[in-house]
Amino acid sequence: MSSMVDKVKIYEKGLDENPKGRVILGNLVMLFLIVLGTIACWYFYPLVAWVYLAFAIIMVYIVLRKLVCTNCYYYNKWCGLGWGKLSALMFKTGDIENFSNSFGLKIAPLTYGIIMMIPIVLIIISIVQVYSIYKVGVLILLLLLSIYSGGISRKKGCERCKMKLSCPGSAVK
Repeated sequence: MSSMVDKVKIYEKGLDENPKGRVILGNLVMLFLIVLGTIACWYFYPLVAWVYLAFAIIMVYIVLRKLVCTNCYYYNKWCGLGWGKLSALMFKTGDIENFSNSFGLKIAPLTYGIIMMIPIVLIIISIVQVYSIYKVGVLILLLLLSIYSGGISRKKGCERCKMKLSCPGSAVK
C-alpha cells in the first residue's frame, strides 16, 4: 500500500490511528443521532420512522463504508469513527488513488443531510399538528447533535486526518 500512498497527498502530521475514546464517542453520537431521527420520524408517522432507520443504518454502516472506506488510508485502521476497521470486516481493500473521486464522497453529504434534515423537518410538522414538550425536546437535541456532528466534530476529525489534503469533503485544508 505504501507505493499507492506515495501517489496520493497524505497529511503527514495526521494521526495514523485515532484514540479509541474518540472512536467510541463519535459512534455514540452517530447512533444517538439516528435514534433521535427515528423518534422524530415516528412522531410524524411510524412507517416513515422504519424507512428512515433502515436507510440510515444501511447507508452509514454499509454503503458508505464500501464506497468510501475501502479506498481510504484508514482502511483496516482506527479512523475518527473506526469505520476503516468496520469496512475491513465487510469488504476487500480498494485503491487509495480512487479515494478523492469515489462515488461515496459525492453521496456522503446528501446521505448525512437526509439523516439530519428529514427528521428535523418532520418533527417540526408534527409539532405544528399536535404540540408536545417531548417533541420540542427531541427537536432541540436533534439540532444540537446536528450542529455538533456536522460542524464541530467534523472539523476536529478533519484536522487530524491523513486524507484531509486529498478529501474533497474535508472541513479543513
